[in-house]
Amino acid sequence: MKRLAKISMGVYVALCFAFFYLPIFITMIFSFNSSKSLTKFTGFSFKWYQELIENQEIMSAVWVSVSIAILATAISTVLGTITAIGLTRHRKLVKEWILNVNNIPIMNPEIVTAIGLMLLFTAMKIDKGYVTMLLAHISFCTPYVITSVYPKVRSLDNNIANAAMDLGATPWQALRKVIIPMIKPGIYAGVLLAFTMSFDDFVISYFVSGNGVMNISMIVYNMTKRTNPTINALSTIVILVIFIAVAVVNIIPILKRKKVTVNEKNN
Repeated sequence: MKRLAKISMGVYVALCFAFFYLPIFITMIFSFNSSKSLTKFTGFSFKWYQELIENQEIMSAVWVSVSIAILATAISTVLGTITAIGLTRHRKLVKEWILNVNNIPIMNPEIVTAIGLMLLFTAMKIDKGYVTMLLAHISFCTPYVITSVYPKVRSLDNNIANAAMDLGATPWQALRKVIIPMIKPGIYAGVLLAFTMSFDDFVISYFVSGNGVMNISMIVYNMTKRTNPTINALSTIVILVIFIAVAVVNIIPILKRKKVTVNEKNN
């Protein structure tokens, strides 16, 4: 009976992995297809990657997506981390109120957030374009950073920073050398979430962009209206970018732990 249960669980897990990852694998394979067919592989070729690179509109969208994702991630990580640290110093009532407000953008449907931001920029007479898209991405990425970092900050002993300052550290040194190193896992998780949410966002970007500014998601949406195998090459690049981001976020802490272990052994 136990063996049957294990086999059933293995089959179930295999089916789940196939359901989630087989379409991605097929997309990556057909990005190297020599013909326009999306169902029959006729030969290996880099044709669609070449067309992708030569397409100025797509390359412009890639630049917009990457640059906005990096800027939005950096700014939202700083804002979210500072907010999470500051929340631990507030009274319980204020803390709960701010956390509940922070959860609204996360739970709110994207279409509602998108329309709200569009109306806000219109009311403030801000021309929609790169800047409005960046501001919008920062606004919806920051709550995810706060949600990731706050549990790590809350688990710290409040006396750690005070002890560091009693030993001669300035508040900035206590923050940089004591608090931040201890909450790095939460910061890494926030960075990964913010980058991923920003890089593949479509709904909010669609409503707050203008003046010919488009990101990858908007280009992919336009390409789905007609048969264009270049979409497979573009999707493969997006998948690789997300995979690299996940790998980097997970590998860096492992390398640092190994370095600390080696140093301790040498000492």
